[in-house]
Amino acid sequence: MFIVNVEGAIHHNGKWLLIKRSEKEDHAGGMLSLVGGKCEIEGFSSTILERTVKREIFEEVGIEVTDLKYVNSASFVTETEMNVINVVFLCRYKRGDLYAKSKDEVDDVFWMKTSEIAMHPKAPEYLKENIALAEKMLTVPL
Repeated sequence: MFIVNVEGAIHHNGKWLLIKRSEKEDHAGGMLSLVGGKCEIEGFSSTILERTVKREIFEEVGIEVTDLKYVNSASFVTETEMNVINVVFLCRYKRGDLYAKSKDEVDDVFWMKTSEIAMHPKAPEYLKENIALAEKMLTVPL
């Protein structure tokens, strides 16, 4: 069985929205990350991935996003041996006041340029790869 996780690569004014994951988190605590979270069991449902990424972004950092576009998917195994499928969406900031709303999950929020992310010591390789893929999609209108 897999956990299904979704993340939003949120682009606004030439920068990407990243969070510093809470040190309390089992997976990648203290690291930079896109905003997102796990899908909840809904039975028969449509657009579950898109609704989940919107919900998680609002719950974690207090903003709304729009114009979701699929970037990529991957699987990985966490430190606690949970199998995860991760799906990334390119998103556009819509409205809201950005802040670390979910203190159990988010220690801080940042707007960063791609070049800053590429050089940041707390940015894992998979984050850099997801940002690079999302950035290539910016030339295609959402």
